[in-house]
Amino acid sequence: MKQFYEIVVKNRKLILLVFVIATLICLFAKNLVAVNYDINDYLPEDSSSTISINKMEEEFDGGIPNARILIHDVTIPEALNYKQKLQDIDGIDEVTWLDDTVDITEPIETINKDTIETYYKDNNALLTVTINEDKRINAVAAIRDLIGDDNALTGSAVSTADATTNTVIEVNKVAIIAVIFVFLVLLLTTNSWIEPIIVLIGLGVAIAINTGTNLIFGEISFVTNAAGNVLQLAVSLDYSVFLIHRFEECRRTINNPEDAMVDALCKSTSSILSSGLTTVIGFLALIIMQFKIGPDLGLSLAKGVAISLITVFIFMPALILSTYKLLDRTRHKSLMPSFKKFSKVVRYLSIPIVCLFLLVITPAYLASNSNDYYYGTSHIFGPETLVGRDTEDIKNTFGDKDTYVLMVPENNEAEEIELSDALKEIPNVTSITSFVDTVGAEIPPEYLDSETLSQLESGNYSRMVISVDVPYEGEDTFNLIREIRNVAQEYYPNNYYLAGEGVSTYDLMNTVTNDMVKVNYVAIGAVLIVLIFSFKSLVLPIILVLCIEAAIWINLSVPYFMDTTCFYIAYLIISSIQLGATVDYAILMTDRYRENRIQLNKKQAIEQTISDVTVSILTSGSVLTVVGLLMGHFSSNQLLAQIGTFIGRGAIFSLIIVMFVLPGVLFIFDSFVTGKVKTKFKIKKSWRLSNDQI
Repeated sequence: MKQFYEIVVKNRKLILLVFVIATLICLFAKNLVAVNYDINDYLPEDSSSTISINKMEEEFDGGIPNARILIHDVTIPEALNYKQKLQDIDGIDEVTWLDDTVDITEPIETINKDTIETYYKDNNALLTVTINEDKRINAVAAIRDLIGDDNALTGSAVSTADATTNTVIEVNKVAIIAVIFVFLVLLLTTNSWIEPIIVLIGLGVAIAINTGTNLIFGEISFVTNAAGNVLQLAVSLDYSVFLIHRFEECRRTINNPEDAMVDALCKSTSSILSSGLTTVIGFLALIIMQFKIGPDLGLSLAKGVAISLITVFIFMPALILSTYKLLDRTRHKSLMPSFKKFSKVVRYLSIPIVCLFLLVITPAYLASNSNDYYYGTSHIFGPETLVGRDTEDIKNTFGDKDTYVLMVPENNEAEEIELSDALKEIPNVTSITSFVDTVGAEIPPEYLDSETLSQLESGNYSRMVISVDVPYEGEDTFNLIREIRNVAQEYYPNNYYLAGEGVSTYDLMNTVTNDMVKVNYVAIGAVLIVLIFSFKSLVLPIILVLCIEAAIWINLSVPYFMDTTCFYIAYLIISSIQLGATVDYAILMTDRYRENRIQLNKKQAIEQTISDVTVSILTSGSVLTVVGLLMGHFSSNQLLAQIGTFIGRGAIFSLIIVMFVLPGVLFIFDSFVTGKVKTKFKIKKSWRLSNDQI
C-alpha cells in the first residue's frame, strides 16, 4: 500500500483535476437519473399482481383504476357532465361511474340501492378513474383544476403524482439544513477553522460522483433519492476527519508533508477500511430482498460509501496536501471539553447500566416484533396534507372503497355469468361491471359500439371491474382478495388475472414479510464475518453486533409502546441501515479500549477510552441523528418521514448503548477483549497483558 500511496501523493495535481472533471460530469449526469415514485413497480416480476397488470396492459388499452374523484352536491346529469370533461383530459384513459353499471334512464327508485350508493349518495358522485402513469402529474393537476378545492381526489396515481412534486423540494430542504449542521458540528469538533470546509468538499465530491453514477441503474426509487445523499453524508463523515487528524499526528515526527501523508494513509487504512466495509456490507444485505426497493437502496448506499472510501484515500490526500498551510494558519484551541469527568461517571455506573440493559433487551426484542403495519401506500400522506384530507373526505362520504379488475378467458358467457353471480355473493363486493352484467350475455357483441366493447372484451379475455367496500389494505381487504382469488380459481383454474391497488398491497405484504428474516440474518452474518477477521476473535464481534442489534430492537419497539403503526418497508430496511451506519461507533470504542489496555488497567482504560472517543462518536452520531430527524420532520410522504425518524432515533439509541453500555460490557469481558482468554484465532503478542496491568 505504501507504494500506491506514494504514487497518489506525487500525482496530486493530476488527481485533483481528474476528480474535479468527474464531479462536474456527475453533476450533469445526476439530472438524467429518473426517479420512480410508484411503490408497486418494485414488486417482483413473478408476483401475481405484477403478472396480472402486465397481461391486462397487453390485452386492453385502459389500465387499472388508480384514482377516485368525489363531486359534492351534483345531480346525475351534472355528474355525467363532469365525467365527460374528465374523459377529455389528456392522460385519463378511462372514467367509470353509475351509468357504466346500470341503465340510468330507468327510474332510480327501481335500481338496487346498494349499487346506486356505490357511485351516487346524498347528491354526491364518486367516479373511478384510470390515469396513465406516464402523464399522471399533469393529469392530476388538470383534475384538480376541474373539480376545484371543494371536491376530493385520491388514489395511488394521486399519491404518486404528489410525491413526485413535493419530495424534491423536501429533500433539498433536508440537504441544505444537514450541510449547515455538519459545518457547525465540524467547527466545534475540529482544530482548524478551515478544516470543516475541506471535509465538506471531500464529502460533496463523493456524493456528487455517487448521485451521477446512479445513471448506471437507469432509474432509482424515491426512497433512494430522498435518503441516499444524506445517509452517505452522515456515515462517511468520519473518514476524512480521521485522515486529517492522522496527518497532523504524523507531521509532529515527520517534517516532509508528503512523507507524513503517506505514513498517515498507511496507519489509517486498516481502521477506515474496516469501518467502511462493515457499513457497505450492512447496506448490501438489502440486495437480497425480493421487494426491489431494497436492492435499489442497498446498491446505491453501498456504492456511495465505497466512493467515499476511494475519495478519502485518493482525492483527500491531494486536497489536504494542497491546503495544509492554510490549515496550519487557521489553527485554534479545541472548543470541546475533555470529557474526563464524563468518563469517570460512565465508568462508575457501567456495571449497573449493563444490568439495566440486560433487563431491557428482552421486552424490547419482543415489542419490536409485535408492531402493527401498513404495507402499501394508502396511508403515505397524513391528514394534514391535501391528499390525506381528500382521502378522509371520500371515506366519510362513501366509506372505504376500492376497485379490482378480474380478467378471464372470453367466449364462455355462461361460465362468466356463474362467476359473476358467485362474486356477488361475497359480502364486500358491491357491484360488478362486465359484458355479462352490463350488457347481458344474450346480446351479441356485434350490436355494441366498439368503444364499449373494447373496455369489456379484448378478443381473448373478458374484463370484470369489481367495486368493493373495503379499504386499500387491512385484514378485511386481504381476506377479500383471498376469497376472490379462490372463487376465480374455482371457475378458471390458473387462468385468471386479478389486479388493483389492494391486490398489489396484498402481494407487497407477502413479499416484504418473506424478506424480513433473511435480510436480518445476512446483514448480521456478513458484519460478524468482517469483524471476526478484523479483531481475530469470535467473542468480540458477537458483543459488538449484539449491542447494535439491541439498539435496533429498542428503536423498533418505540412504535409498539406508543401504539402507532409502522410502514413495514421502513421497519424492514432500517435494521440493515442502522446496523451498517452505527456499528462503527462500537468498533471505534473497542479498538481504542484495546490500545489503551496495553498501558493501563481496566478502570483506567475504560475512562481513557471514553475520553478519547466521545468527540468522534458524538460528531458522527449527532449528524446521523439530525439528518434522520430532519427527514422525518420535513417529509410529507409518511413512509420517508418514518424512515427518517427511525434513522434519527436509532442513531440516538446506538449512541446511548455504545457510550454507556459497551464500556461496561468491555470491562466485564476484558479477558476476551485483551486476548487473555484465547479464541479460535491467534492473538498478537502486543495484546497479551502482564499481571500488573490486570
